[in-house]
Amino acid sequence: MLRSIGAVAAGYLVFAVSAVLLFQLSGRAPHQAAPPAFEAASVIWGAVFALVGGWLTARVAGKRPATHAAALAGVIALGAFASLIAQWNDAHWSQLAAIVVMAPCAWAGGRLAQRTL
Repeated sequence: MLRSIGAVAAGYLVFAVSAVLLFQLSGRAPHQAAPPAFEAASVIWGAVFALVGGWLTARVAGKRPATHAAALAGVIALGAFASLIAQWNDAHWSQLAAIVVMAPCAWAGGRLAQRTL
């Protein structure tokens, strides 16, 4: 049980820390409108780190790697949905991208790790 929680937490840390770094270093707010090029680049950035987080989650979990990666995808989507509701008046591009692109990438990372196990 602790290994499962730790695996999902480790994958989420990879994803979340990369997002914090991106927005801190760029000086942009994650829930504000941004130039289309920055939005596209940040979605790609998030997708890559979600994929890596899903892979890490699956590798650390050991048993049922795809299930653990799916749990990570759920955590990412749930967090984005909660942020979407909490900050309804802000721009929604980052939350929607997390739900539609990044959460599936986390699951795909787990599937990728499952093939190499």
